[in-house]
This record gives sequence, C-alpha cells and structure tokens, in this order.
Amino acid sequence: MTASKFQKAIEWIDAENAQDPNAEIHESVSFPKELLYSDRMYAKLMDFSPNASEAVQIAAKAQHICRWKIARESYPMDRVGYLKWREELKKFHAKTTATILEKAGYDEDFIARVSFLIEKKLLKKDEETQLLEDVICLVFLEYYLAPFVEKHDTEKLKNIILKTWNKMSDKGHQAALQINYSPENLQLIKDALGL
Repeated sequence: MTASKFQKAIEWIDAENAQDPNAEIHESVSFPKELLYSDRMYAKLMDFSPNASEAVQIAAKAQHICRWKIARESYPMDRVGYLKWREELKKFHAKTTATILEKAGYDEDFIARVSFLIEKKLLKKDEETQLLEDVICLVFLEYYLAPFVEKHDTEKLKNIILKTWNKMSDKGHQAALQINYSPENLQLIKDALGL
C-alpha cells in the first residue's frame, strides 16, 4: 500500500525535526527537542479537537519545524529583537513546510492554508488559527511552564501566563485548568489570573 500524501508529509516533517542537535529528556529517554515538541503538539491537538482538519494537523506537527536553524542569539537580545526573531521563524516554518507539502503532492490552496495557519494569521477571527493557538498554549502550560518557572521571577511569570491566557479561547481555558500542574505552579497560574 502506498503512503498517502498526509502520511508522507508527516513522515518528512518528523525526519526534518529528528535532525535537531538539541536534546530533551522525557521519561528518561533523550529525544531531538523539536521532534518531541512536534509529537506533543499533534497528540494535544487530537486530544483537544479530534476532528481537526488535515491542514491543522499538519500545521500542528510543523509548528516549530527546524527551529534550531534560526538562533535567538542571531537577533538583538531585546523585545524588538525577540519579536523580529519570532516573525522570521513563522515565515521560515511556513516555507519549510510548504516545500514538504509540495513534494508530497498537495495543491497550492492547501499549502497556502497550512502556511496561513503556521503564520497564525487572523488569530481570534479564524477558527482554525485559534484552535492551533489553543494547542500551542496548552502544550506550553503542560510541558514547558515548569522549566520556565526555574528561570524567571514571579512577576515575569505572571505576565507570561496572562499573555498566554489572553491568546486562548474559552474552550482552551477550560482545558488549561484540567492540566495536572504542581501545586506551586497551579497557585502561580491562579495568582496571575486573579482566580
């Protein structure tokens, strides 16, 4: 049986992310960092919205594709530099994914839609962009908040949590409150949100 376009695309996205030189340990196993992130994004999407379209599924998998290739340090280490870096990354992720989708045999309209989603256009207005953003925020809160807490002071953390919360939908908020946080981090979230 030949692999479908979707299977090929997912396989090739994984192959790219598997080349990440940065490793992350999860349950005593070392994974290429962006491959692990990509798997977490996909699993969270299917859990949160099992009927998500093929375009959203691919956008979730490719959200951080080859992210290590554009280092944060290559931009000024201030807010403006950070925002510029994030913008460049979005375009880079969309372009890298578009090349894979073309190779897999997808048409221009589909590729344009996936790029639109990866670049997070029309957040709060486009249902699928919002869905993707909810999943990004949920993955951050579940897997990446704890390491963040170790690096930043309480006020900065509250600010980050509030910004994350403001990007999410009501459905996203409900799911975020179901995550199994440490008691300290749950308290931090409640303090940040005034709950």
